[in-house]
Amino acid sequence: MNLLKQFRKIGTVLILILVLTITTACGGGTVTQADRTTTPAIGRDATYAQLERGNTPSGQSFGDWIVQTSRGLVQDAYIRDNNKLGVVISPQVSPKEVRPLAKSLLQGFQKNFPDQNLTVLVYSPDKKLILTTQYDRATNQVQYS
Repeated sequence: MNLLKQFRKIGTVLILILVLTITTACGGGTVTQADRTTTPAIGRDATYAQLERGNTPSGQSFGDWIVQTSRGLVQDAYIRDNNKLGVVISPQVSPKEVRPLAKSLLQGFQKNFPDQNLTVLVYSPDKKLILTTQYDRATNQVQYS
C-alpha cells in the first residue's frame, strides 16, 4: 500500500512537470515587430506634458503652478523625485535676477516638499545650465554653483 502511494505521487509529479514543460514551450506569446515606417508625431499633448513637468502627481502640480504663476519669468519647469526642480527661464530675466529667482523657487519648493535635500537647476532659454542651487536640510545651508 505504501509503495503504491509513493508511485502515485512520483507519477503525479512527473505528469505535472511534463504538462508545465509542454505548455510553457508551446504557449509562448507571439512577438510582433514594430512598424518602423511610421514615426509618431511629437507634440505637447497632455501625456507628454505630465511626463515633462513631474514624475509624481505632486511634482506635476507644483511644476504647473510654477509656470502659471511666474508671470512669464519661467518658460518651463520639471520636478523629479520631489527633490529636484529644473526651470527654463525666459529671455526677459536679467543675469542679476537669476540668483534671487532661484532662491525664491527654492523657498517655495521647500514649503511644498519639506524634510528633503533639494536641488534647483536654472537653465537659460537655450536650455544650457547656468545655475545650480542646493539646499541641505541637515545644515539648513544653501549653496550656489
